[in-house]
Amino acid sequence: MSFHEMVITVRAVNRASAQFSRIRSDAESLTTRIESLGSALAGIGATGVAIGHIAHQFGILNTEQARVFDSAMMVVSVMGLFIRTSWGAAIAQKVYAAACWIATAAQNSLNISYATFLALTGVGIAVIVAAAAAMWSFASQMNAAAASVKEYNAAMAEAPGYARGIRRTGEEEYRRRGIED
Repeated sequence: MSFHEMVITVRAVNRASAQFSRIRSDAESLTTRIESLGSALAGIGATGVAIGHIAHQFGILNTEQARVFDSAMMVVSVMGLFIRTSWGAAIAQKVYAAACWIATAAQNSLNISYATFLALTGVGIAVIVAAAAAMWSFASQMNAAAASVKEYNAAMAEAPGYARGIRRTGEEEYRRRGIED
């Protein structure tokens, strides 16, 4: 391995190390946010249990309603406490990664649809240009044919009368029969 190759390798490692550090700090930040979310959920669950108990004491909720409400709030509290654990944080990060994957897939689909739109727009413009070229070609051929007919008519107008009046033998008889039949 030459010195030049080693320098390139070291630079690549250094650039990758900075990105790995950034990824680590992003993961730590996400973990902190997830733990904060877990704490908030645990607090909401505990507050909900207290509110359910007070509502039952004042008669707003009957015993069955208070039991169902307290059970739901305890589930919210347990979910919050679970998220604060390392397993809960890992699961939350996996859910976050899955959500990011879905968002990336949606963005890629949108980008593909834009590319398809642009490609089809380009094809549409190409079809219009090709149709215009075909119409121009057809028009120029028609103009050339019309000019040729005009030249022929002009040449025939200049021809002597006897040249225009040449008829085949029996032609008049055929014409008379066609008119009479």
